[in-house]
Amino acid sequence: MASLYFEEALLKSGWATGVRIEIAGGLITGVETGTRAGAGDERHAIGLPGMPNLHSHAFQRGMAGLAEIRGPDEDTFWTWREMMYRLALAMCPDDVEAVAALAYVEMLEAGFTRVGEFHYLHHDRDGRPFRDPAEMAGRIIVAAGETGIGLTLLPVFYAHGGFGGQSPAPNQRRFICDPDAFGRLIEASRRAALAHPRSVIGVAPHSLRAVTPEELAAIQPLAGDGPIHIHAAEQLREVDDCLAWSGRRPVEWLLEEAAADSRWCIVHATHMTQEETQRMAAAGVVAGLCPVTEANLGDGIFNGPHFMSSGGRFGIGSDSNVLVGVADELRQLEYAQRLHGRQRNVMSRGEGASTGRTLYEAAAQGGAAALGAPAAVLAPGAPADILSLDAANPALLERRGDRVLDAWIFAARTSPVDCVWVRGRKWVEAGRHPARERIVARYRRSIARLVAAEL
Repeated sequence: MASLYFEEALLKSGWATGVRIEIAGGLITGVETGTRAGAGDERHAIGLPGMPNLHSHAFQRGMAGLAEIRGPDEDTFWTWREMMYRLALAMCPDDVEAVAALAYVEMLEAGFTRVGEFHYLHHDRDGRPFRDPAEMAGRIIVAAGETGIGLTLLPVFYAHGGFGGQSPAPNQRRFICDPDAFGRLIEASRRAALAHPRSVIGVAPHSLRAVTPEELAAIQPLAGDGPIHIHAAEQLREVDDCLAWSGRRPVEWLLEEAAADSRWCIVHATHMTQEETQRMAAAGVVAGLCPVTEANLGDGIFNGPHFMSSGGRFGIGSDSNVLVGVADELRQLEYAQRLHGRQRNVMSRGEGASTGRTLYEAAAQGGAAALGAPAAVLAPGAPADILSLDAANPALLERRGDRVLDAWIFAARTSPVDCVWVRGRKWVEAGRHPARERIVARYRRSIARLVAAEL
């Protein structure tokens, strides 16, 4: 048994002072408030529940910063995607493991304690399946185990290059499966995940442009009790193409034809009507928001205020991993709403409510639900997924309670994340992962080879 002592911590019931948390078997077994530190307690200033990262493509960390040169035509998501395909076609399994490990180190150092890996890089570079269908998924599992981050693995079903079952493009060859092959991939991934205890396996139909209705119906049962994630309504062109194919918008189609419910996470959901927004919230579907990537790609702005006022749940994800940060995602989410509506404190719960706390608690709760994980709270019975903040960070000086979160998210020049525990094991101390140097060195070797290959 171990025990942590925080001068103040955000509990399920709100902020408390003099908080002593006991941990055994990876779980929080006791929480005392208004008490003094015990002789053997590890002492910290500020404690928070760890943040889930509900949407990541870890391999894309390898192209961060490499897609910021404008081409001869208008740059969009669709031109960025060509650069991403070049990276995907160049990577070997060792590269995927190396890049994922760095992404996961950066997530932990940022305060993320579990990741939802939306994994679609399945086959060899020529498109032929590996002898082990989970060769590449296994590398993701190894990277998660090495770094210590909790994992919800979401193998992606990808069969087509456009709505209505269009043939895939040659540069999508590493992603493509039929339902039978995908079933074998899920089985192999479940076996591989035994090496990283408490992993969760779900399924991720990539998007309505990549699956047919019949295929979607066939793969949904493969999730078992796990979550189902799908990209939808990220781009206006996608919405227009879906209307041309089905007469309905992507989120509308998923709610009506796939009966999307509280087990589902619709990633992005950027372009919805007011009615779609209300219906998605009422169905309990979690909105998987990736504000930094959505801004980087020029996707658009999610209708956050209407979704929240309708009772909707959301979580945050680092998606392309162009920049990994809890505060960065939450800040971008709020600032986009401010720019769109020309108002301030748009996502707060109402008069007198802290915007930072509203964002943090909502994202932690929605993210955990989307990843099939226990609630992200500091309470008995919950996983000991905890982070501490450094009260000596200039942004946090003389801040207490909700103002700590407001200062971290909106005013910190450097990250105040100090220590991070996943299931009671400390993986980050003084803001650094102990394996950072070794993992960065391995990442550098992979990136050197990829860049030399004219990525």
